[in-house]
Amino acid sequence: MLAPRYHIVLNANSGTAMRSGVTAERLHQLFAERGETVSIDADSTRPFAERLNTARSTSAPILLAAGGDGTATALAEVTVDTGRTLAVLPLGTANLLARDLSLPLTLEDWFKALDDMVPRKIDVGEVNGRLFLHKVVIGAVPGIAAAREQLRGRKDLGAMIGFLLHFVRRLSRIRRFAAEVTPSHGEPHIERVQSIAVANNDYAEGLGQVFHRSRLDAGTLSLYLLRQLTLRDAMRLAAGMLMGNWRNDDVLEIENVRAVVVRTRWRRVRAMVDGEIESLTGPLRFRIRPLALTILAPPVPAEEPDVQQATT
Repeated sequence: MLAPRYHIVLNANSGTAMRSGVTAERLHQLFAERGETVSIDADSTRPFAERLNTARSTSAPILLAAGGDGTATALAEVTVDTGRTLAVLPLGTANLLARDLSLPLTLEDWFKALDDMVPRKIDVGEVNGRLFLHKVVIGAVPGIAAAREQLRGRKDLGAMIGFLLHFVRRLSRIRRFAAEVTPSHGEPHIERVQSIAVANNDYAEGLGQVFHRSRLDAGTLSLYLLRQLTLRDAMRLAAGMLMGNWRNDDVLEIENVRAVVVRTRWRRVRAMVDGEIESLTGPLRFRIRPLALTILAPPVPAEEPDVQQATT
């Protein structure tokens, strides 16, 4: 029997998987129809760290993250360390990485496009040695995101109203904090902010392009300082993102860097890392790792050479 080409880590608790009932049996069937044998880890009762160790020890050349952005980020760290290729079957709620890569967002369309996908090289970010693919946020946002996680999978009106009320209450209680920001090329400076975000490459402006990156290989981190956010500011900023003219908003300061250190008064810093809430040890040391990850994705259109295609 041929060794599996894909080892799949399935997060059955991710947003789309919960709604559509994606199972290991269904994935086995879809790959078998293509003549592919795969190994699938769908055992959500095992600690996720153990599941990653299993993925690390498998001989499959492609590791497939079947889940949301958090699953993709965790498996990306294994692929970078072992020099293999990552594939992403987007089953999460936001699927931000998949959208940036123009991956199909439905199971059927993803399998239809699989034959045309190619290995591509993209940048990864790193904070205190921990890899991230999208962004790290500290300050106000992680607390709001934690409330959102409690509603994952719920679409009822009561849940949505509850989250909206929580957002308004939390926004009214947000206090600014002091942070020392030291870019790789520049002097340290003290900032009073409500949130700091560090993104792997920059967010683009464009009509309806909310949290969209047009490039994933620019070799820079983008530092976003959110100085103060009232409800009016939040509404204006959200409208600007939808309309594609948010980068010059007065509440934001944006800087592109290759590395940056962020120090606060806290020894442990609550952060949102690619959609997952984590506790990091300060100071937070960020750096970009250019073209460190090989990922399976649709080829870049000739007129938009934004990500370098791998030679492997």
